Amino acid sequence: MAQIKKIPGFAVLAPNERMPQLKSELQYRGLSKNIDLYDDLIWCKEKLPSYDLYWQQNMWIDLHLVHFTSIKDCADALRSFQRNWWPYLFCELSRGKYIQEALPHVSGRPLICGASLNQTNLGSFTLLDKNTALFSPLCTSQRPNGTWEFNEDKINPPSRAYLKLWEVFSRFSTKPQKGDYCLELGASPGGWTWVLRELGATVFAFDRSPLIEKLMRDPLVHFEKKDAFSVTPSDYPKAQWLFSDVICYPEKLYEYIDKHIFQNKNSSIKHAVCTIKLQGETDYTLVDRFRALPNSKVIHLTNNKHELTWIFGL
Repeated sequence: MAQIKKIPGFAVLAPNERMPQLKSELQYRGLSKNIDLYDDLIWCKEKLPSYDLYWQQNMWIDLHLVHFTSIKDCADALRSFQRNWWPYLFCELSRGKYIQEALPHVSGRPLICGASLNQTNLGSFTLLDKNTALFSPLCTSQRPNGTWEFNEDKINPPSRAYLKLWEVFSRFSTKPQKGDYCLELGASPGGWTWVLRELGATVFAFDRSPLIEKLMRDPLVHFEKKDAFSVTPSDYPKAQWLFSDVICYPEKLYEYIDKHIFQNKNSSIKHAVCTIKLQGETDYTLVDRFRALPNSKVIHLTNNKHELTWIFGL
């Protein structure tokens, strides 16, 4: 018979190769004094913060321990909370997979961009030893271990940066519509422009280097050779979307969007997706300022590296 116990705190799964950043954020937030580390998963025994951490792939926010003797006992205990579960396994791999097989099937296949997503809760569990599992029926991500994987188009996009926008539009179920006007700063070689044109949007793209030839010939792509931050969005009053994946200091990006979106009362920009390209150690004070902007979020995307993504209006 399984014994279930609710326990304090929360668990955080670090993005791939980003454990140092997650540890630094926990330290910055005063959450690093009482933690247990299980490979890429941290059990933090402090009070759950009122916000999602930046350097996380998935947060487990309703923690329990279950002590069990058989695979069936563990699966039954998990099923008593809800139907759908996905494992994060760092030990007892075979036993963990047998438990997964005893639970209702959940597909971990890559997504097709634009497909409707299953909104059912997806719980997470891990084995701490042969007879003990840590689990949470409530997590911040509904994707297996918080990873957004897609059936990639390896022929048409000019770079793999397009996967970032696919993830944003899939996660938030919001995207430019056919006929919408978009501004893209630092657009070369055109990975994001390609996504926006596939959606039927009109794109005003700015960079010192040209886009790939196909996009340069596209009648709904208007390319201007100029520095990204010399662009004044109010010169394009039909544009409601702003995009930027340009390499720049985060301070410069913040000053630009604050000036042209939030300080400009005539701004037409209603939605924005901009990559915060970090330099060395994360300046959490600055990143918090991005998040504090009205109707804003800051997240780490599956295809982000040492960078975060600021999202406005989604």
